[in-house]
Formats: sequence, structure tokens, C-alpha cells
Amino acid sequence: MAERPGSNRRCRTVRGFAVTGILLGFCVLIATPASADLVFFRNGGSLSVKSHRLEGDTLVLELRGGGEVTCEGSTIERIEADEVPYPEPSDSVAAITAPGLDAPEEYRAIIDDLAALHGVDARLVRAVVQVESAYQPAARSPKGALGLMQLMPSTARQYLVKNPFDPHANLEAGIRHLRSLLDRFDLPLALAAYNAGEGAILRYGGVPPFRETREYVQRVMDLLGLARR
Repeated sequence: MAERPGSNRRCRTVRGFAVTGILLGFCVLIATPASADLVFFRNGGSLSVKSHRLEGDTLVLELRGGGEVTCEGSTIERIEADEVPYPEPSDSVAAITAPGLDAPEEYRAIIDDLAALHGVDARLVRAVVQVESAYQPAARSPKGALGLMQLMPSTARQYLVKNPFDPHANLEAGIRHLRSLLDRFDLPLALAAYNAGEGAILRYGGVPPFRETREYVQRVMDLLGLARR
């Protein structure tokens, strides 16, 4: 794990939090260990995360339901302390704090059109994108997943995506992949397969016993207002 910014960066303390400058010109509040953070993106969305850290010029967000997302600093407007106590994932309804399933304006029409074209509920697509990347087109996970719908390189190749950071190409491939999973599995299993791969579903005969995958499925279902079956 990368160290937090050292003494070579200028820091000052405000209300118990350290404020450190990032090269791309915004300020980040470093949360105390017991708190969570609210990340506000320049596209209008927001996300409650367990913690964040700097790695070079990028920001790594540790998601409350497990996993991490790496964002370019220029996509972040600000980070504030989340005053709501951090609950365990099993007690949390939804970690996402963006307003419902409302996608940023630049992606609404694309998602609606592609979802209709491939026969996938647009609300489901918005929930998956929200949980996967919080609508950050340059998101990159530690495992190599890329873009809005966090395509793995093998999935990008499968759907002939040349640039996984292109929003339209990423969304279309992700929606097509989701459609193929929905054709084979019910919704919870399709979501689990999207997160952990089809092989894991077949190997375990259901949602695999991976904490990240189970919490991922729950978060998407919660955003959709659906109870796990």
C-alpha cells in the first residue's frame, strides 16, 4: 500500500483533518481512521467511501462494500468527512450517496439508447455503473478493470473495444456483457458473474462465497430497491 503524502507536500490541519494539495489543483480531506469520506465529482455525482489515499497523481478510493477505484485527480471536486457513522456492509442499505439512479447528464441518453438496443433495463445499467465506477470514465481498479463499467481486458477484447476509457464503447460492451449474463442466469447470479466471472458461478453453483462479490450484488440490488432472493 502506498504511503500517504510525505513532508514534501504542504499540509495544514482544519477541524481535525489534514488538508493536502494534489497537483491537479483540488484539496482532499484525509479522514481519521474511524470515519468515512464523501467524494464529490465534477460531473455532479457523489460517493461515500471507506477511505482514500494518494498514489502519485491519482486518488485511490476504498469502497465501503469492498474493492477500490482509482480516479484521476481532475475528476474530483472535493472530499469531505462523512458525518454518518460507517456501518458494516450487512447493515448498510446502500453505500452510494448519489441521488438515486440518476446518471450524469452526459451519460443518460447513451445509457438509455444502448440499454433499449440490447434489451437491458436502463435502471439496472445505471446501478451497475454507479457501483462499478461512480460514473468515472477513467476509473481503473487494482485488478485491471477499466472505465465506466469496469471492463476486464479480456472482456474488452471479447467485445472488440479498442479504447475501454471511451464512455460509449465501454458502456456498449458492458451492457452487451450484462445482457449475455442475464440470458444465462437470474439477476443476482448475473450480477455475481459480472463481478467474479462466470466460472466462479459455475464452480460454486451459485453466488460464490467471496465477500466482495456478495456485497457487490447486495449494493446493486439495494440501489434497485430489490431484496435478495
